[in-house]
Amino acid sequence: TALPVVINTWAFRKAAETAWRVLELGGSELDAVERGCGQCEIDQCDGSVGYGGSPDESGETTLDAMIMDGNTMEVGAVADLRRVKNAIGVARKVIEYTKHTLLVGESASLFAVRMGFPYEDLTTPNSLSLYSKWLNQSCQPNFWKNVVPDSSKSCGPYKRPEKVTYKEEETISQRSVHNHDTIGMVVIGASGTVASGTSTNGAVHKIPGRVGDSPIAGAGSYADSTAGGAAATGDGDIMMRFLPSYQAVEYMRMGTDPTVACQKVISRIQKYAPRFFGAVICANTTGSYGAACNKIPGFTQFHFMVSSPLLSQPTEQIVDCI
Repeated sequence: TALPVVINTWAFRKAAETAWRVLELGGSELDAVERGCGQCEIDQCDGSVGYGGSPDESGETTLDAMIMDGNTMEVGAVADLRRVKNAIGVARKVIEYTKHTLLVGESASLFAVRMGFPYEDLTTPNSLSLYSKWLNQSCQPNFWKNVVPDSSKSCGPYKRPEKVTYKEEETISQRSVHNHDTIGMVVIGASGTVASGTSTNGAVHKIPGRVGDSPIAGAGSYADSTAGGAAATGDGDIMMRFLPSYQAVEYMRMGTDPTVACQKVISRIQKYAPRFFGAVICANTTGSYGAACNKIPGFTQFHFMVSSPLLSQPTEQIVDCI
């Protein structure tokens, strides 16, 4: 029997079931992460994973993913992946067939094709409608600041002004708290072997070329079979600056309870960005797990799925944000 599969965010029960089934059938922890996250890519979990969601400023959906082996500390990741649906699968091939860690953009897509993945259109009627609605709202909200024309009132193309006058960054409350999300997964095997991974289509209406925390080792997720694993979700532009998944694993290495480790990570980010949207899940090698989130209007609780030998089926857990 394996120890828990811990997985973040809302509509993700099937992904947890898929990962658990892989373990039951004798697959590795890495296989479980790849198949579990891959299930979410197929099901377009929450509109935030896989094709047909989060169009960027030019209307295109691009994908970010990573997978990490906590035994060897190897990481495979892809970012700004275009026209290939199975991002976590491509990330796994980066571990298996290259000496690299992260491939990006058009070149990552060419690598994917060489590995046998088909080119497919990642646009859907839903992502097109999201995009046209955004254009009709004068491209609001967006991720520009200190540019002309005024990015809070009109669409670009933007450029930097002759004379720079900085104004405060907009607060999170002006953006929907659901405009970023991810599947993040931590799998602990019976012997304490840890693997983790993430997959996302990134921030909706992102500037083309933007990469968030999801494919960055130590930010989106981190796995170390001597300590545990963690995964993060939320505002990747802020969260990646703190390497929250790496930090949480280091707290657990020092013997900190997983829930407390997650809370300490959230507290560190709060000092600099009190209104950030984000959550972290943590699991140690003994199978204990926990999660924490930052409390902001519209986001006061975090839901995550857990599968373990003690539970008859994947079970939704809820924590109150701090």
